[in-house]
Amino acid sequence: MKRIAVYCGSNKGVRPEYAAAAQALGTLLAREKIELVYGGGMVGLMGIVADAVLQNGGHVIGVIPEKLVIKEVVHEKLPDLRVVKSMHERKALMAELSDGFIALPGGYGTFEEFFEVLAWSQLGWHAKPFGLLDIGGFYRSLLSFLDHVRNEGFIRPQHRELVLVADNAAEMLRHMQQFRPPGEVKWVK
Repeated sequence: MKRIAVYCGSNKGVRPEYAAAAQALGTLLAREKIELVYGGGMVGLMGIVADAVLQNGGHVIGVIPEKLVIKEVVHEKLPDLRVVKSMHERKALMAELSDGFIALPGGYGTFEEFFEVLAWSQLGWHAKPFGLLDIGGFYRSLLSFLDHVRNEGFIRPQHRELVLVADNAAEMLRHMQQFRPPGEVKWVK
């Protein structure tokens, strides 16, 4: 893997382990010479993961819509900042540039970006790995809900297994490197 997109909060959250996980992920990406693709902000977990990559000699690509340049306080030290017209362009470019996707804790934007790339995989539009970095059980309820949706017949078992889960960055990278997409992309019975 050459590049990984990281979706995460523009806030730090209330638990210090979220920031520590963002720092650890950024440090690991730089050490493994994997470029970071992310939303381009300097605040919250977004800023922490980007700073960690940069401080450890890694490369960062920020992708941010024009309207969020001021609102998200764009990271001014990025070697590669791409300003796009819309959120749709942001998500498409991030997906195009990346070989895999990781979601740290975050809010609506993080969930929306993650679920869109998950749906694209289910449809067979890409075969890239993606996972939830479940820091301190942050995603436990969501994972339980996804199991419920599978059990109710709205997600096929092989598509539920698309979501990789780990509680630390090193384990997540191992899962992503071992990822094999399901052979069947049919999603309608």
